[in-house]
Amino acid sequence: MISENLKKEFEALLGEKNVMSDEVTRMNYAYDAAVLDPVMPALVLRPDSSEQLGSAIRLCGENGIPVTVRGAGTNLSGGTIPFKNGVVILTNAMNKIIEINEADMYAIVQPGVVTADFAAAVAAKGLFYPPDPGSQKVSTLAGNVAENAGGLRGLKYGVTKDYLMGIDFFDAEGNLVKTGSKTVKCVTGYNVGGLMVASEGTLGIFNEITLKLVPPPSASKSMMAVYDSVADATESVAAIIAAKIVPCTLEFMDNFTIRAVEDYAKAGLPTEAQALLLIEVDGHAGQVADDAAKVEEICKKHNATRIQVAKDEEEKNKVWEARRAALSALAKLKPTLVLEDATVPRSKIPEMVRGLDTVAAKYGLSIGTFGHAGDGNLHPTILCDRRNEKEWHKVETAIEDIFDLALKLGGTLSGEHGIGIAKAGFMAREVGEKSLTYFHKIKQAVDPKGILNPGKVIGD
Repeated sequence: MISENLKKEFEALLGEKNVMSDEVTRMNYAYDAAVLDPVMPALVLRPDSSEQLGSAIRLCGENGIPVTVRGAGTNLSGGTIPFKNGVVILTNAMNKIIEINEADMYAIVQPGVVTADFAAAVAAKGLFYPPDPGSQKVSTLAGNVAENAGGLRGLKYGVTKDYLMGIDFFDAEGNLVKTGSKTVKCVTGYNVGGLMVASEGTLGIFNEITLKLVPPPSASKSMMAVYDSVADATESVAAIIAAKIVPCTLEFMDNFTIRAVEDYAKAGLPTEAQALLLIEVDGHAGQVADDAAKVEEICKKHNATRIQVAKDEEEKNKVWEARRAALSALAKLKPTLVLEDATVPRSKIPEMVRGLDTVAAKYGLSIGTFGHAGDGNLHPTILCDRRNEKEWHKVETAIEDIFDLALKLGGTLSGEHGIGIAKAGFMAREVGEKSLTYFHKIKQAVDPKGILNPGKVIGD
């Protein structure tokens, strides 16, 4: 437990209002969006400057106190669940956009900047920041880097790592480490920034992040393809990619999800459809017209019963907002929702969807499937009641089957949600014991006391 004297030292560094030890506050930060048991921290700290952040980490390091950094807590794999009697450091007070450089197309931000706010500020300058995780209205940019967050536009534009130019971060002793640059090219030193991506707070704590910006597309076209068969929809996805067309977004929704979303969002989705593809192509106007025509042709060839092209921005936004509401819509149906993101090569999407149906039938579970079919990142969503021990055991076994299926198809445990606690025990299945040992050596080298988010990603 943290002593009263040590608590006073934190208060001297951060101010009394930024050091919280009451039970209600600590419980608020004992869990995240993953379906895992809460763990009470001893203290919650809220530094509001780089100096305070570094000082807090230094004091934790000197006293061997476990540290878990938290932005908005939207993590879906338990990466922001604290260590027992450790400290939670909130970064939401460090939320300044330090610079948006239009000439060189980069931005520098503090860790607590909300993703959607940043994208809007960049758009106001005539530039574009593509990563768009589903939690973008609340998630923070440091959390996006820590999880390598993706989103609907990942197929064409990539994920957070593809926009990371540099990071200033504090190590386990509170020393400031700088990596990367504002320049397009930089090969100075080790690629430590690449190592920090998806590290989930286990190797350092972000202080400032430099992000690449790009010009926005000049035109776009959105469409919805309706299918009577899930197989036809998934085969369309594979065919579009095989035709060397790269849509901005290529999203899949099964009938279970369609009905849930329509009931929730009233977006005019066809509830009789067995599957939908939501597709957007963007770029120069001529390219958009050509790509859209080819996509329509492929969808029709694969038995789409209807293709509806958005007639204006309002209609387009209505459909995309409905897609973004899928998680909320499904969450209303049962007390517990488990959202997975095992990802496979794009050509394996049809086989993955068939396998998910088999898993659902095998265990008698309700699984709604939606997600980023164009980049192989589906979100099978299991609806259940965790209080029912028998049902919960089925869910845990089904999740293991889903992971094994993805790996069998040449895929990965996580496309964008991270490993955290939830998947740490499965890491060796994907990377092998020797690789996992190597990861532990890196962790030991940079965090010998093991205070930075213990137990996450690579386990204990």
